[in-house]
Amino acid sequence: ETHPIPPLKPNDVLIRISKVGLCGSDISLVYKGRVGDSVRKPPLGVGHECSGVVTKCGPAVKNFKPGDRVTIETGGPCRTCDLCIGGRYNLCDQASFHSPLGRYPGCLARYYIHDADLCFKLPDNVSDEEGAIIEPLAVAVHACRRASVELGSSVLICGAGPIGLLCLLTAKAMGATNILVTDIKENRLKTAKNIGAHHTLLVDDSDPKILAKKIKDVMGCMPPITLECSGTQSAITTGIYATRSSGVIMLVGVGSPQVTLPLVHAGMREIDIRGVYRYIQCYPAAIAMIANGLIDVKPLITHRFKFEEFQKAFDMFHTGEDGAIKCMISCD
Repeated sequence: ETHPIPPLKPNDVLIRISKVGLCGSDISLVYKGRVGDSVRKPPLGVGHECSGVVTKCGPAVKNFKPGDRVTIETGGPCRTCDLCIGGRYNLCDQASFHSPLGRYPGCLARYYIHDADLCFKLPDNVSDEEGAIIEPLAVAVHACRRASVELGSSVLICGAGPIGLLCLLTAKAMGATNILVTDIKENRLKTAKNIGAHHTLLVDDSDPKILAKKIKDVMGCMPPITLECSGTQSAITTGIYATRSSGVIMLVGVGSPQVTLPLVHAGMREIDIRGVYRYIQCYPAAIAMIANGLIDVKPLITHRFKFEEFQKAFDMFHTGEDGAIKCMISCD
């Protein structure tokens, strides 16, 4: 569809979008009409992992000029509620996230208007494609921070999809020295091993308690931190049984709105179950990690498409065809 570009508000910037990475929430919106327990109806904008070039600035914008390359922190918190004032703006009830919460349009477009305060300049040594991965990388940074990953940590990561692999890179950069990644696909575990996982484990339909014992045997311990990135009931259950008593399991992946879990078991072993929703002031750290060579996200970009090939990109990412991990769409 073609739409006119609306006038800019004082603090807006008009961005010519360069690259957009596809996310599991985009896929869920397109093929299921929902993300978790949030049901959405058209018209919907999709695409929220993006980079671009500033082409015009509102009169109040002082920190950008036309030609600046940027990445966008997707969202629009109200800035005045208790959550925003308290620093938890990612949970603002009035936040207008364009995707997956349905603000129209999304970033999968030629141009996009956004609040200048939520845009970040990209260093010269960070490519447009890397800039588009800052958004999911920020999620991984937020997850690892909430889990208190530090030097010497042992970490279990359930799921070797894009967010699981980004959590792997982030946890290792933050000092984790014993990381095991699980998945149901051998090719994804191979990627995890190639980018730095200390251990990998191919999971099947075995009893979660049996898988938890295998994890302990491979890692040499019950990890105090589990980053659950698949969103599946079986993986969350396995993570609860595998996590050390007094440890923490982070719910990073988004799956079915309701799951059955061994909560009494978790409670009796004082395992904290914590949610992860987007990020809080994580973009500067995510950009710096790439710019300073602490992590390399390029191996995660497996497929590239032109803007006009968006349907092919969605279909390939949806099916995981040809080992697709991160599909990147060029909008320029």
